[in-house]
Amino acid sequence: MLVLVILGVGVMSSFMNNIGAVAILLPAVVSVARRIDVAPSKLLIPMAFTSLLGGKMTLIGTPPNILATSIMETYGGLEPFGFFDFTPMGALVLTIGITYFLTIGNRLLPVRTPQGGLSGAYQIREYLSEVKIGARSSLAGKTLLESQLGEKFDLNVVQIQRVDNRVLSQSHDPQLCVGDILLVQGSPTNIVEASEELGLEAVLEWEVGELSEGDLSMVEVTLSPNSQYKGQTLQQAEFRARYGLTVLAIQHHGKSHITNLGDIPLDFGDALLVQGPLNRIAHLRRDTDFLILETPPIETRRREKAPLAVLILAGVLLVVSTRILHVSTAMLIGAMLMILTKVLTMDEAYQSIEWKSVFLIAGMLPMGIAMQNTGTALFLAQNIVELVGDWGIVAVMMGIFLMTALITEVMSNAAATVLVTPIAIDAARNLGVNPQTFVMAVVIAAATSFLMPIGHQANVLVFGPGGYKFSDYTKVGVWLNIIIFISVAIFLPLVWPLS
Repeated sequence: MLVLVILGVGVMSSFMNNIGAVAILLPAVVSVARRIDVAPSKLLIPMAFTSLLGGKMTLIGTPPNILATSIMETYGGLEPFGFFDFTPMGALVLTIGITYFLTIGNRLLPVRTPQGGLSGAYQIREYLSEVKIGARSSLAGKTLLESQLGEKFDLNVVQIQRVDNRVLSQSHDPQLCVGDILLVQGSPTNIVEASEELGLEAVLEWEVGELSEGDLSMVEVTLSPNSQYKGQTLQQAEFRARYGLTVLAIQHHGKSHITNLGDIPLDFGDALLVQGPLNRIAHLRRDTDFLILETPPIETRRREKAPLAVLILAGVLLVVSTRILHVSTAMLIGAMLMILTKVLTMDEAYQSIEWKSVFLIAGMLPMGIAMQNTGTALFLAQNIVELVGDWGIVAVMMGIFLMTALITEVMSNAAATVLVTPIAIDAARNLGVNPQTFVMAVVIAAATSFLMPIGHQANVLVFGPGGYKFSDYTKVGVWLNIIIFISVAIFLPLVWPLS
């Protein structure tokens, strides 16, 4: 399973955005892992890390490759990298990553998902109970919204069952009647307090496993890379009203929360345990703001468009690799063909654009120009040469590699590339060596965001679904960083000679 995951994401990220590759495979990997009783945490960090390394295989694998190539032309007046110029070193670091996770890394990966299914993973079993609306209950005749069970007692109403055993949809805010049975989720203290104050009667204990029976289902979801709900709470997003689903628990920044859910600001990497009718979950599956962490049914895919999509992608790659068109022109034509042939709708194409990255890159490129015009890049390059120049040319190159790797842990790898590439070019020129070798070191280092989950969005995306802690990334990533550092120092001068 691990071999399939890391090979698959490595190849995919060679020809598409690495965040997109992780987002595509994430639901399937989590679903299959649970089916074969393997903790998702044993697979998701390898998938995220390998996606970063796979992006080094081609010119379009990741934005730093394209940015560095552009800077070489505009800043250094150098021969730009070709489409497959990245492949030798990219294949080397990808092979190192795959080998690492099949040996040392696999032993360091944590087991973070408890046994017992989704409810066990979020530890919500003891917080579910049934209460009945008695004849003297003050809730009789009120709607669910008017009951204020959530606002006043911090209780989630998971299900409403009538006397005739009909289960009501909460999306229409039904009126509560005497004899209705409510499945509520919250702390035992709050359940007891609400029962005493509102005249609710205790019923039998509810088994969480039954939640997935009948027309109800329980799934795990996470924010998509382009979700508009980042930073919003469930209340601000009007999640229940919008989707007709109940959030039972949230894994936020590595911790499971089952109370005060409406007050937790959602963030990338959070995982939400959601329960509701199957038709509502199917609606959520089509929403671009969330990823459901299970394999989608075959009928929801446009299988008849798959050959056409592959054909367009292959055509774009052929045109770019043979340098018939510039990569930006070819990609724009390919995107337009995807829309004209109805592989994608216009809305889907628009929503897939990472506007933050667009504006980040647009803002960083002038900084690179400013570093050239003010002499900042040359000044920093001279200082690096003076600091480690006595140790040799390779030491200077690896000093720049290390600087890029550290910067990319706290900054976008695209921004780090724009900042360091001019410095690398000037340092190489000061030493009288091939600048392309130094630039290649920069783009490889920009893919080594392994020490912290915040280093790259692919890492953040798997943080919640994997149940990881912050330290898990450091524990697994530090050794991979060291191995890649040593390997680049040995093999990069052989692949791209310094003289």
